[in-house]
Amino acid sequence: MASTAVAGKGREQPGTSIWSRKRDLCYLIFFVIHVPVMFSIDLPALYPPALTPTFLTTLRTYYHTTYKDQFFSPTGAPTAWFSAFLWMEALYHVPLSLWAVGALYNGNHPLLPVHLLVYAVQTAITTLTCIAEYLSWTHLSVSEKINLGYLYVPYLGLSVFMGVDMFGRLQDQLMPL
Repeated sequence: MASTAVAGKGREQPGTSIWSRKRDLCYLIFFVIHVPVMFSIDLPALYPPALTPTFLTTLRTYYHTTYKDQFFSPTGAPTAWFSAFLWMEALYHVPLSLWAVGALYNGNHPLLPVHLLVYAVQTAITTLTCIAEYLSWTHLSVSEKINLGYLYVPYLGLSVFMGVDMFGRLQDQLMPL
């Protein structure tokens, strides 16, 4: 079912080519990149050790050594709240991200703004929580915290931008001019 909402000023036009929907193209690229990152960096903490390929352990060790990100420490289990975030990622982000790739590419699914608004809010809250936590780590230098910021802050920025964009799209659908 194609969306019948009239796109407001500056809004993406549903059903048009992905190349003409610049924000959707940005989100599409993000989700295409995000899926392998989830499976290779974030989610291996949930995998049974016997089933975790060596290259993923090596990659995560490299990431931890390079960025000193304690959320991904190879020597200990993640905290309870971070484990909950990982489970949200496994059970919600993975299926949503896979679905979003097709929905963004096709550009005509009427529920796209709702799903991406929920995703954006959840991602903003969890990412902001992680940023607040790593800023409190006393064992990291300011430079190391800035390096972590290069990884976390863009996720926060994109999720806030996506949330505002999707809220505007929903507003256009529910309250057309």
